[in-house]
Amino acid sequence: MIPKVFNQVIELGDGRTITLETGKLAKQADGSVVVRMGDTMLLATVVSARTANPGIDFLPLTVDYREKFAAAGRYPGGFMKREARPSNDEILTMRLVDRVLRPLFPKDYHAETQVMIQLMSHDEEVMPDALAGLAASAAIQLSDIPFETPISEVRVARINGELVINPSYAQLAEADIDMMIGASADSVAMVEGEMDEVSEEEMADAIKFAHEAIKIQCEAQVKLAEAVGKKETREYEGEREDEELAKKIHDFSYQKCYDIAKQGTSKQERGKAFSEVKEALVETFTEEEIEEYGDLIGKYFGKAHKTAVRDLTLNEGLRLDGRKTTDIRPIWCEVDYLPRTHGSSIFTRGETQALATVTLGTSRDANMIDSPTVQGEERFYLHYNFPPFSTGEARPLRGTSRREIGHGNLAQRALKGMIPEDFPYTVRVVSEVLESNGSSSMATVCSGTMALMDAGVSMKKPVSGIAMGLISDGDKFAVLSDILGDEDHLGDMDFKVTGTADGITACQMDIKIKGLSYEILVQALKQARDGRLHILEKLTDTIAQPNADVKPHAPKMITRRIPNDLIGAFIGPGGKHIQELQKDTETTIVINEDPVTEEGVVEILGTNQEGIDAVIAKIESMMFKPEKGSVYEVKVIKMLDFGAVVEYTEAPGNEVLLHVSELAWERTNNVSDVVKLGDILDVKYFGIDPRTRKEKVSRKAILPKPEGYVERPPRDNKNRGGRDNNRGRDNRGRDNRRDDRKPRQEKKEE
Repeated sequence: MIPKVFNQVIELGDGRTITLETGKLAKQADGSVVVRMGDTMLLATVVSARTANPGIDFLPLTVDYREKFAAAGRYPGGFMKREARPSNDEILTMRLVDRVLRPLFPKDYHAETQVMIQLMSHDEEVMPDALAGLAASAAIQLSDIPFETPISEVRVARINGELVINPSYAQLAEADIDMMIGASADSVAMVEGEMDEVSEEEMADAIKFAHEAIKIQCEAQVKLAEAVGKKETREYEGEREDEELAKKIHDFSYQKCYDIAKQGTSKQERGKAFSEVKEALVETFTEEEIEEYGDLIGKYFGKAHKTAVRDLTLNEGLRLDGRKTTDIRPIWCEVDYLPRTHGSSIFTRGETQALATVTLGTSRDANMIDSPTVQGEERFYLHYNFPPFSTGEARPLRGTSRREIGHGNLAQRALKGMIPEDFPYTVRVVSEVLESNGSSSMATVCSGTMALMDAGVSMKKPVSGIAMGLISDGDKFAVLSDILGDEDHLGDMDFKVTGTADGITACQMDIKIKGLSYEILVQALKQARDGRLHILEKLTDTIAQPNADVKPHAPKMITRRIPNDLIGAFIGPGGKHIQELQKDTETTIVINEDPVTEEGVVEILGTNQEGIDAVIAKIESMMFKPEKGSVYEVKVIKMLDFGAVVEYTEAPGNEVLLHVSELAWERTNNVSDVVKLGDILDVKYFGIDPRTRKEKVSRKAILPKPEGYVERPPRDNKNRGGRDNNRGRDNRGRDNRRDDRKPRQEKKEE
């Protein structure tokens, strides 16, 4: 018996709909929902433990998003034929959902919670990542898990000047704005995306447009929960509170922390000073009190510390390192630091440092993407590494973290639009974060820009990035440029913006407070532009424009196109010709087929220019087509009894027969009487000889006729190769054949 199913339909306003369904699948989860748009279907579930593990003072939330290959009717790649580790795209979707959900759980809720979202059916016209946030929130709304308010996420794109919610893959390819927005009905909480150098006002308009669509989706979740029967929020054991203890710790610590924050010291110096205040605080308690209130002492000291730092900025406009709200930390840059990389740079801003390298390669080095929803390759990609020593820590390495994937993706989106589409190389940028105290991802953008220009990548424009912060108490607010790590932790907003001098190329924003006004958002964007341009000036002072050529030890890349019917001849049987050519010229040769023109695109990569030239000469030789009536220089490469084989000197390997009759006007008995092996001479090209159906060239045609020369009479084609009547078929003595010769069959019967 099929259980009762509840549905809620969301109209997108252009004929498309999103359907929320619950009651049929995964009923043992605390909450489950199926979200459908077109033929794309996501199943989202949420389960939370009834009790928290003792000693945990945070929310152990796991958001997991997986795309099943069966959803698209495909098999997983690899030997095992089973989905394994999540792809980068899946991890990025997890991060998008996590960043919106996490702040909306109660701060004292510490039960282990797991949100799982699965792509069960894929429609090529619907991008599933835009539905993941809606699915996760709807599942939570159907549960009894404490959660502040419904949220949703949508993708907003601008296509031909029009803003569109949740566009298709094809539409997105034409967009100049591609952003994911996460919000509740009241407040925008998360923004991430890439743009084609748009203005701050255009970006704010896109956020507003997306928020209106999110409000409708939040309302639909509430209606669905009401139709099912909204569950009572479960009771849980929250954190202990002691107001008297909190006041005592605040009174002891606040002013001391305020004074330390006002000194404008380095990260390590103020960290040590804050620790000394905490140690002095602990000494005011007895051992019994420490044993009983130890967790609360640390908690309330953290609150006093946070309040002091925030008040310093709001009251006096000063920050932890002594800067004013709009100041950028000191910057120094260097390029060509590593001698054997194809490009390198160092970008240092305050206590944040990134070392970037660039590697150039062929299309074989492209990053292959094979997921249920996307297949293709990236010819430009960026990897970001964040080792523990960058923050003075010692911790085990567990592979690439979700944070590293997210920060690398942001930097990649910031830069990729500035790589020319016709740039022949595959480009890999790697950022090694060597120091971190605030926005290492933006340092990656800056170091990546310089390393690309150092490598000779013809960037359209240089790109810089900056991280903005916000501190607000409801009445007063301060927008902070180039935030520190502590300001990210203690503040109300982390807003990363990248762009050129002409507009924004990428952004990532997380807002921790409700009801952030668009006026504050626009101010933050404009202040970010001023800071971004300041940083951009530092970059261009170090390297004003891309180097004209790649470095001497870096491979040179040349591309050539050949007709489709010549690809096989160029490669040779079993790849013999191309392998020999690569070995002889010390180059790497890759051939791809242009899907539009069906031509062969030949990539030639090598450090030896002579080798590259030799490959180009081979290609030009294959494509050489002499014009009828033109004179060409040729070289004799083989002697035959009936002529000489010659090759065009401008197209080595392109051969043609110079017949003995075309050597000279006089009768030539021996070819060697006129030409020798290795001789260079001129010939005239006559095209295809209608008699022999082969190409015809002539030496004698460009020589003057000898005086008194008499043309030989043309042959009579009627008697060509024939015999006179005395030798014809009618007089072969056949009249003398024996008349009594019997057919074979008759003889056999006899």
